[in-house]
Amino acid sequence: MEKLYDESWASVLKPLFSQPYMKQLSVFVQEERQRTKVFPPADLVMNAFKLTPIQDVKVVILGQDPYHNDGQAHGLSFSVPEGIALPPSLKNIFKELQDDIEGFVEPRSGDLTSWAKQGVLLLNATLTVQAHLAGSHQKRGWEVFTDSIIHAISEQCEHVVFLLWGSYAQKKSVLIDARKHLILTSVHPSPLSVYRGFFGSKHFSKANKYLVEHGKAPVDWRLS
Repeated sequence: MEKLYDESWASVLKPLFSQPYMKQLSVFVQEERQRTKVFPPADLVMNAFKLTPIQDVKVVILGQDPYHNDGQAHGLSFSVPEGIALPPSLKNIFKELQDDIEGFVEPRSGDLTSWAKQGVLLLNATLTVQAHLAGSHQKRGWEVFTDSIIHAISEQCEHVVFLLWGSYAQKKSVLIDARKHLILTSVHPSPLSVYRGFFGSKHFSKANKYLVEHGKAPVDWRLS
């Protein structure tokens, strides 16, 4: 059977999986899957940890919930699989990239797997959701789990850029050691707030500048 996550995460994840709250969460999600449709599919819930080994993490982009419409969620924050229409927030991320990164052309596909393979951890705070019901799996334990992940990255990794978009993500800054990492914050890229400071934030070039200054390869943000 294929591993659900890269082995490098085992020392972080296995102690968390054994916690009572995670066992309760597992039962809840399994019961939900029997009762209704849940996204993403079970084999993709830990996709971010499969594609980005912990020692390779250099950027963390924090989302809140998986997408809740059919075919969208595949375990990476803000990303959608090939062939799925671009959600509004992702369209706005691509607009900012076009403005910020030389040579970036808006891609047809919203699949951000190539970022994940370069060390961009695309982490949602909640890792499952009931179909067509946003926020339906919040406050069941996922946030405790992903807060522990953020803290572990802060402790175990050096010079990581954390992109915290929107007030929900910004609250996670208390988990991060700002003396050894770079925290970049702005409003969320959703259409409701994007013009209040996400456009023009230049987070992608700022992230690369920081990585290069600390001896790391910059992220190639281009997708096409």
